[in-house]
This record gives sequence, C-alpha cells and structure tokens, in this order.
Amino acid sequence: MSFELSKIFWGLAKPTTLLLIALVLGILLSWLGWRRGRRIGRWLLTLAIGWFLLISLFPLERLWLGTLENRFPVMRTLPERVDGVVVLGGSISYVQADGEETPQINESGGDRLAAFVAFAQRYPKAKLVFAGGSGSVRKPELREADDAARILARMGLDPARLILERNSRNTWENAVFAKELASPQPGETWVVITSAFHMPRAIGCFRAAGWPGVVAYPVDFLTADRSWLGFDVDPLYSLGALDIAAKEWIGLLVYRLLGRSPDLFPAP
Repeated sequence: MSFELSKIFWGLAKPTTLLLIALVLGILLSWLGWRRGRRIGRWLLTLAIGWFLLISLFPLERLWLGTLENRFPVMRTLPERVDGVVVLGGSISYVQADGEETPQINESGGDRLAAFVAFAQRYPKAKLVFAGGSGSVRKPELREADDAARILARMGLDPARLILERNSRNTWENAVFAKELASPQPGETWVVITSAFHMPRAIGCFRAAGWPGVVAYPVDFLTADRSWLGFDVDPLYSLGALDIAAKEWIGLLVYRLLGRSPDLFPAP
C-alpha cells in the first residue's frame, strides 16, 4: 500500500502538477469567480507565471539539482579490487510499438548500463547485480530486470554472470532485495551505480540495509551550464530539473523518517 500511496502522492505533489493546477485555477477564478474569487485567481496566476519566469530565467537548478549531484564526487581512480557491482533500475522505459509494450534504454539508462558493462569487463571476477523490478502500479508484470538482461547481453555482457533482482519497486527495496541475492560479506568492496542526483538516497538505503564496503559511482549528470538572465533559456529543462530534484529531496526526508537511511543527506 505504501508503494501505491507514494505514487499517488508524487503525482499530485510534483511541482509541474502544482504549477498547472495554480494556472488553471487562476484562469477559472479570474473569469468565473466572485469578487473574492477573482482576487484569489489573480494571485494564483501571478504566482504561477512568476514562478515559471523565475525558474526559466535563472539557473536555480544548480542549487536544487547540483547540490544532489555533487554530494558524491566522480570516481577518478578505480579501486584495485571490486567484489561486486550493483546497478539500480530506472534504465529502461516502455513504449507502445505495434500494440505491445517495448523496452528501450532511456536517457538515464545509457550511462548506467555503459558503466555497468565497463566494470564487468575490468573486474571479471566481480559479482554483477541488476536491481530493478516494476515501478508501475498499472502494469506490475513489466519487470525491468528481465529486459535489462537481454539488453546487456546485446552489449556484450555474459548473461551467466548476472544476478537479476526483479521484485523491487523502489530504492529501498533495491538495496534490501539485492542484498538477499548477492550476500555481500564484510571486507568486500561493492560499487553502486546510479544517476548522480539519486546517489545520496541510494547510498543511504544501502547503508541502512547493512551493505559492507559500499562505494558510489555516480553517472548521468543533468546539471547544465546555463547562463543567467535568460540566456540559453530552456523552460522545459528547468521544469524537469525541478521535478527530479523535488522528488529526491522529499524522498531523502521520507526515507530518513522511515529509518531507510541513517542520515538525512548521506555523504561520502
């Protein structure tokens, strides 16, 4: 039930959803409302338009998204020994093709899977874990790990080396269920691969789940080098960055309250 509730909550609390609600209500109340309603409508319209202009003209994503992405630094030097590698789900999206759900690598997935294959080649004795089940409420039968195995095989990775965790639906379950399958031991070094903005919450979950020797390998950086005062404006990028960052910041708070992370903002 908590999984379903989290999906409903985020669908309503997403900043772009709130912005759209404020815009629509503002227009309706301004045109159709009574005197006080028209004042509220104008206030909502001003708030929505002002917020849209603010995030479009100023690169505020450097604060809300860049802070997340820079929490764990890029790994410049690889460890001499790696006992296992875990790549988190979120790499594959499903599209309708010829009336069927067809898996494809999404924008985040390219960097994640490429890094996973590179580690597999560099450390031939390391355990390789793909952690990702279904994140869909409507179609739980679509298990990301099943399709990832086929995609990784086409990328040259031996399927026999893969440990597929196909039941998790969120980051906490990624860590818990993958640990049950991989059985990490004290003294081992395990690399976790996920998008840079998601790394603080992921590492918090792995620590809370009791994984030994977890090392972060962030990929898929999204913070753009955008100018101030409207140069290189990309409103859609700004809105998307705001949604991503808001989800992670809310997730960090909720996971800390639920005991799924030992820290509010996990650090290296």
